[in-house]
Amino acid sequence: MPTLLVVDDEPNVLYSLEKALGGGDLEVLTASTGQQGIDRVRRRRPDAVLLDVRLTDMSGLEAFDRIRRIDPRLPVILVTAYSATETAIEAMKRGAFDYLLKPVDFHQLRGLVARAIELNRLARVPAVFEDGEPEDGGVDRIVGRCPAMQEVYKAVGRFAPQDVTVLILGESGTGKELAARALYQHSKRADRPFLAINCAAIPETLLEAELFGHERGAFTGADRRRIGKFEQADGGTIFLDEIGDMTPATQAKVLRLLQEQRFERLGGGETIQVDVRVIAATNHDLDAEAGGRFRADLLYRLNGFTIRLPPLRERPGDVPLLVEHLIRASNRGLDRRVRAASPEALRLLEQYGWPGNVRELQSAVRYALVHAAGEILTPECLPAHIRTPACRGGVSPSLTSGGETPPPHADLPRLIAELLRTGDGDVYRKASLAADRIILEAVLRHAQGSQVRASELLGISRTTLRAKLKALGMTLEKQLLSEADRAG
Repeated sequence: MPTLLVVDDEPNVLYSLEKALGGGDLEVLTASTGQQGIDRVRRRRPDAVLLDVRLTDMSGLEAFDRIRRIDPRLPVILVTAYSATETAIEAMKRGAFDYLLKPVDFHQLRGLVARAIELNRLARVPAVFEDGEPEDGGVDRIVGRCPAMQEVYKAVGRFAPQDVTVLILGESGTGKELAARALYQHSKRADRPFLAINCAAIPETLLEAELFGHERGAFTGADRRRIGKFEQADGGTIFLDEIGDMTPATQAKVLRLLQEQRFERLGGGETIQVDVRVIAATNHDLDAEAGGRFRADLLYRLNGFTIRLPPLRERPGDVPLLVEHLIRASNRGLDRRVRAASPEALRLLEQYGWPGNVRELQSAVRYALVHAAGEILTPECLPAHIRTPACRGGVSPSLTSGGETPPPHADLPRLIAELLRTGDGDVYRKASLAADRIILEAVLRHAQGSQVRASELLGISRTTLRAKLKALGMTLEKQLLSEADRAG
């Protein structure tokens, strides 16, 4: 269970935060002085710290610096009053995760704490290569023995110790984040901060400010100075996932940072000097987009050291290894006791095309474990679209957030007939999900992956589009188009 340490000299604040955040899946520790908080960090090594900047025995900056000396990678969130924001900003420059203003919004705080704990996990949980050793629940494994994966392991070994920018290429679900973590954890900066930013998950209008920070008044709603992620990661590593989704303006600033390690905050004139290693990843074909949607000069800068992750359909021999690993890992999370997959089930899994790659395989294994009646996974446990011969090797959906599997579009009439035959009381919703997939795949193919154009053609907002894609387990990427074309 992850642990949060709250350091505040007001007993009622400690009580409120402990009640609001504790219980369930988070343990909350408290400390009423800076020294007590420092001692608890030394003894317990929490996953995140919530630190008030005004303490009775020392300043917030002093407490922060001493905590960081114990553990430079520990995410620290500052809590401050308006009169003390400069102290929080200074702490952010020194590597604090974020800061909040009093009175604290508990909903915002929960989200911030969750992100800090997840970042801590990414930095600390080893991303190790599969080597036949017994499973260890404390690591995330990169599994694969095919020649293409052996080349990936060699590239990580070559590039990790060198202080160079690395570009990781691969379809969605191939494990780009794991490769980035392996590069970081085997680097000379492994004891320094690691920040991961999904460029596709942040609105285009906010991404530049998120990365580079902004001054007060830089834009509507910028009521105070914010320190950006590059400044926070000074001395460490920043992972820019889905860099192909950056706007040209943000790309220009990233190019300058890679060339000079300098930038200006949004709306500011002060030049900030940093020392940050950049690892980038994308599922876009940047070579095809160079000179158009993606800056050619930035691509040339990124392309020096490249790791290409193969799609799962190009390494079917690794499927049994992955299934074995995923069964063991999923057993722990689902409290199941499944030992293996039957030869018939494995045969179906090997014949399937896996457009969603390892992430889709993980979802399928988890689905099968939930539906397994005994210790062996049989074909009947697998999602329906994997058991259907017409769908093997073609485009298929990933599991939805509700754990269900909408069928591929070719099977929509069959789906409706089957639901009616079985007397299912949820025909409309399930058929609607399948129909949404047909529409979205067709429009995305026509729009060549453009979010703006797809929204216009559909007559819906980008927010609605993203929500529908998330519900279907789809990603807004050109890869969807090329996979469908290959299947046809």
